[in-house]
Amino acid sequence: MRAVVQRVNGASVVVDGETIGEIVGEGLCALVGVTHDDTKEKAAQLARKLWSVRILGGEKSCSDLGAPLLVISQFTLYGDARKGRRPTWNAAAPGSVAEPLVDEVCAQLRALGVEVAEGRFGADMKVSLLNDGPFTILLEV
Repeated sequence: MRAVVQRVNGASVVVDGETIGEIVGEGLCALVGVTHDDTKEKAAQLARKLWSVRILGGEKSCSDLGAPLLVISQFTLYGDARKGRRPTWNAAAPGSVAEPLVDEVCAQLRALGVEVAEGRFGADMKVSLLNDGPFTILLEV
């Protein structure tokens, strides 16, 4: 699993003109990609990493501050554009594999006590955020 994680001061996701997920104030926005060999165990590992990574203000984590997360599925994180001008998506898991694993990341985060907002799997989403720093990292498990 792979996640692009941004430290934010507010973030939201809109589908068909309706806000379906939003966090207010300091937190993290995580774009999560799934590949073919990912498992529930990797989803749990990613959730723990998102909960504990110390990238918020004062080198704090979401667990330290009780900060929220916005989790958005993003198959394009496994795009490969090394050859030609059009990326391939061969490394991205199909929706039937990816969707339950992104759901598992969210479930594991909630089990840790995190306030979690979500995007909608497979939807055309409009994501807005205020990147705080800017601060963006790539996590892989």
